[in-house]
Amino acid sequence: MGNADTKLHFRKAVIQLTTKTQPVEATDDAFWDQFWADTSTTVQDVFALVPAAEIRAVREESPSNLATLCYKAVERLVQGADSGCPSEKERQIVLNCTRLLTRILPYIFEDADWRGFFWSTVPGAGRAGHLDEDGIDDESRPLAESLLLAISDLLFCPDFTAQSHKKNSPDTAEDIRSIDSCEYIWEAGVGFAQSPPLNYIHDINRTELLKLLLTCLSEAMYLPPSSESKNPNPWVTFFCSSENRHALPLFTSLLNVVCAYDPVGYGIPYNHLLFSDHREQLVEQAVQILIVTLEHEAGSATGSALQALDTSAAPSEVEEQEPAGPDNLFVNYLSRIHREEDLSFILKGLGRLMNNPLVQTYLPRSTKKIQFHQELLILFWKFCDFNKKFLFFVLKSSDVLDVLVPILFSLNDARADPSRVGLMHIGVFILLLLSGERNFGVRLNKPFTLHVPMDIPIFTGTHADLLIVIFHKITTSGHQRLQPLFDCLLTIIVNISPYLKSLSMVAANKLLHLLEAFTTPWFLFSSQENHHLVFFLLEVFNNIIQYQFDGNSNLVYAIIRKRNVFHQLANLPSDTASIQRVLQKKKKSGISRTNSTEAESIERSRPADSVEPGTLKASLVATPECFYPLGIDKITAKSQVSVDGTMITVPTSDSPADTSAVGGASDTESNSERDHEAYHSESEAARSRLSSASSSSAAWSANTDWVLSWKAKLPLQTIMRLLQVLVPQVEKICIDKGLTDESEILKFLQHGTLVGLLPVPHPILIRKYQANAGTAMWFRTYMWGVIYLRNVDPPIWYDTDIRLFEIQRI
Repeated sequence: MGNADTKLHFRKAVIQLTTKTQPVEATDDAFWDQFWADTSTTVQDVFALVPAAEIRAVREESPSNLATLCYKAVERLVQGADSGCPSEKERQIVLNCTRLLTRILPYIFEDADWRGFFWSTVPGAGRAGHLDEDGIDDESRPLAESLLLAISDLLFCPDFTAQSHKKNSPDTAEDIRSIDSCEYIWEAGVGFAQSPPLNYIHDINRTELLKLLLTCLSEAMYLPPSSESKNPNPWVTFFCSSENRHALPLFTSLLNVVCAYDPVGYGIPYNHLLFSDHREQLVEQAVQILIVTLEHEAGSATGSALQALDTSAAPSEVEEQEPAGPDNLFVNYLSRIHREEDLSFILKGLGRLMNNPLVQTYLPRSTKKIQFHQELLILFWKFCDFNKKFLFFVLKSSDVLDVLVPILFSLNDARADPSRVGLMHIGVFILLLLSGERNFGVRLNKPFTLHVPMDIPIFTGTHADLLIVIFHKITTSGHQRLQPLFDCLLTIIVNISPYLKSLSMVAANKLLHLLEAFTTPWFLFSSQENHHLVFFLLEVFNNIIQYQFDGNSNLVYAIIRKRNVFHQLANLPSDTASIQRVLQKKKKSGISRTNSTEAESIERSRPADSVEPGTLKASLVATPECFYPLGIDKITAKSQVSVDGTMITVPTSDSPADTSAVGGASDTESNSERDHEAYHSESEAARSRLSSASSSSAAWSANTDWVLSWKAKLPLQTIMRLLQVLVPQVEKICIDKGLTDESEILKFLQHGTLVGLLPVPHPILIRKYQANAGTAMWFRTYMWGVIYLRNVDPPIWYDTDIRLFEIQRI
């Protein structure tokens, strides 16, 4: 009954607030204390007892009362942070205020007139009489700063969210204002050696405070992409600044909690059904806070050699070092991690979590499966982007395969689900980033021996074979929303192709099947860019023939078997009558690669990235295809591998043939809009470009001049020379020895050589991912879309006016 009475009293207080037409004085503690002092409501209770309609009604009809409620709640959090919450009652007040603010803040953010409220100075909301380190009275702080600092303090509050170091004596009570929070880091790992005993009460309290912190940082969801991308999030900016004395211990606590988490534990079957895992909820919130706070212009954090973060020193010593690099301290600290043991801890931790969905046992559903794999991919991306030492560490050993396999698993699993196209893009972007480094291609030669639950053909081969087989399934799945990824997928294969020592017969046949599909006249003539895919595949074959011929007899045999495809491509009809005949046939079949017009109609009719918790479905407005009409050249930069293995930047060319003349393949630049102006990040601008591309594509039609412009530049010389030399030899040995078994032909090819018979080897051309404003906007949008969908208990942002992406409900 007590709990029911508590809910009733809380509900009465809410009704009083919504029905009062006159402002309630901030000094009326008896009224305001009803919301937090005498209640023990859960966060689910608060969301149920404070309806959205009533919050909006107070906001519109009694704005002063809503303002007072907010700053009184912040004031109680500040008081709790100052006192250290020594009593159970004070801790309950802090939790109640935390839950109430988590409920109210989204409705503050959705109204443009209210967004500045938390950045105003409100009398009574600060730490009256307290001076900060700069001697500034905290009374003058904006409400948002007071709230963020209070949350930070409370996250290192002994006996509330951290293990107390005091002895069992009242004379040694800890002063929260004087403690060194670096001694209270939540978990051992980077920069901290001691692992505090697990305390589920502390984990629950940390989770609630992090949920409020995430809500504070979510103002970005209520701004259109153009506004959010131009102006940094002020909540993130302040929270990750030197104003927050807990920035370093908070970053290391969040990072260590995520990377040290083992969802399987001791491996006891069905343990996750018998016991509650409060650490999992904390890890989910921690990884979401990390990906939101690691907000910085891509690549700028790693453009120069930064002074390394000396994690061998004591945490307090690290904090006193002069920060180098970005003003965002979370990005700063991340970019400076350099010790091998720390990099190994991070990589092994992320790898363990990313591989969790792949864990198989003889007992069905006996092991815990985490649900935050999309957040892990975003976090891994940010690590690689902001810390090049981490990227090189990932690539220098076979540990990179522990990341590759779960990404390929996710791509294969999500390819047929239109609601998971965002997951497809983040996975492909990560592989594109990794493929720009030579070591990635080299590591792929390791044999693939794992038993992973994937619906792919059985093969004996390497991780490169696995990648090609899955990419083949994606490109031949027939889902139109995946077609903007084709250029990226083939670019990845091009980047790794010079280093692939031995492709399996399965993978070799998949590559030839792709070429066969992409070289059909109806496909080539159906879109202005389709021939670029052929240039990519020819570059793959040329790289392997020129640099890895000896071990790739399977591919050579497949090329010989499919030699007619190359001859037909070389003799592709270019006269007007033939082109028209092909186009008429295409119209009857109704099959073509998605052009810009089709992509736009699909974008409007089908959700771009959605998950369905209960009756909620969210879709993102700006998916990466909005950024693709201008070609993959907008997200990659070409580098040529010199004799000593170093990379030399290649100037951007104006046509596929310009690159093929040097590197044996084309780039994918469009024939239009090749200027070097800044790439606008606004979704409106992206849609405008997409619309203009649609109209130009709709008016475009294949013609003789267009076909001849690229047909003459197809890099077929190496392959044709191979066929010219080997086909007669293979035919002769088959006739002379009466061979009908392909194994004998493969044996002959294994011992064959083309030394001195092929054209001079072309330089290896690598296309490295490079960030731009368009992809940065997409990452931000995708990240918040994932966070929105993952936080459904309680549904923090449900039924609020989100503007960063569209919400669809069914």
